[in-house]
Amino acid sequence: MLVGQGARGCAAELTEVADLLGAGAAKALLGKDVLPDTLPWVTGSIGLLGTTASDHLMQGCDTLLTVGSNFPYTQFYPALDQARAIQIDRSAAWIGMRYPYELNLVGDARTTLRALLPLLRRKEDQAWRASIEDSVADWWQTAERRAMTDAEPVNPMRIVHELSERLPENAIVSSDSGSAANWYARHLKMRGHARGSLSGTLATMGPGVPYAIGAKWAHPDRPSIALVGDGAMQMNGLAEHITIAKYYEQWTDKRLIVAVLHNDDLNQVTWEMRAMGGAPKFPESQNLPDVDYAGFARSLGLQGINVDTADGVGPAWDAALAADRPTLLDIRTDPDVPPIPPHATFEQMKDAALSMLKGDENRWGVIKEGVRTKVQEFLPHGSSS
Repeated sequence: MLVGQGARGCAAELTEVADLLGAGAAKALLGKDVLPDTLPWVTGSIGLLGTTASDHLMQGCDTLLTVGSNFPYTQFYPALDQARAIQIDRSAAWIGMRYPYELNLVGDARTTLRALLPLLRRKEDQAWRASIEDSVADWWQTAERRAMTDAEPVNPMRIVHELSERLPENAIVSSDSGSAANWYARHLKMRGHARGSLSGTLATMGPGVPYAIGAKWAHPDRPSIALVGDGAMQMNGLAEHITIAKYYEQWTDKRLIVAVLHNDDLNQVTWEMRAMGGAPKFPESQNLPDVDYAGFARSLGLQGINVDTADGVGPAWDAALAADRPTLLDIRTDPDVPPIPPHATFEQMKDAALSMLKGDENRWGVIKEGVRTKVQEFLPHGSSS
């Protein structure tokens, strides 16, 4: 199954369908909170920011049921002649666009799933489901290994991994559109009634902190957390903290936490230039002024915590989640940690290599961190990194 934001509120129905059919479920990025990641057959995000488990699911399936998603990137679907497919969507304008679906059902996701369930026969052979669950377990172990791999000074994946270990079940998490979106997509485990969102097309820079503020006005009794890069913070995040300082006393739960991935680099663009254009980092446009973001938060009467060691990340989250006021975590991260896609194409690998050969100023750090990160995928299941 491929589920998107249109399937929100259908977790019970999706679970029943998955159990009947022996299926697994991948999630489009805006549907990350539709199903909890604690379910063993939920493979996580799909696409360039997706997981290896979702890639395995799509490349190996013989039947596809898409519910409430208009995920546009066909290269991450099953091959066009591989799977029989059905789509459920409330919009007749968009249905049937992305894959050769044999049946397109226009309707509310929950209502349509409930009508469909009596027509489904239980699949007795659960071997496919078992393989998916093994793939999911392997992915989460790989994700943990990658997050706990050394970096200089802090591995950005560890920030989200440590949050996942502590995420309140009623939290609302937003991400910005830079490299933070990679780690949000892959490493954040949704659980309980947690909600999450970001710019759906990843084309808007700077929504992470405003989304978190909006979440607090909609749900003032729930903790709100934003994952943002320093580029977004310099664009509008610092000014938004003035808004936070003005209004937070009105919120029942005063915890609004902003974690800044502080690497002094427009990191997502840097990696896109390397992987898609074969161009080395262009310091004149990519390097950012160094700012003490936590110091700025403290100047407003908020809690600001500076973190520059890996072992300091977990305690910083603990302090932020226990605070009686909003908190800014200013975490120094390594810009050379690569956002490795679930299935890198030959062209992407070639372009990334070319960018190194052309004299990228960070080339030795990129090579070192790239090898460290990629090797975690191939270690035997159950071994340590």
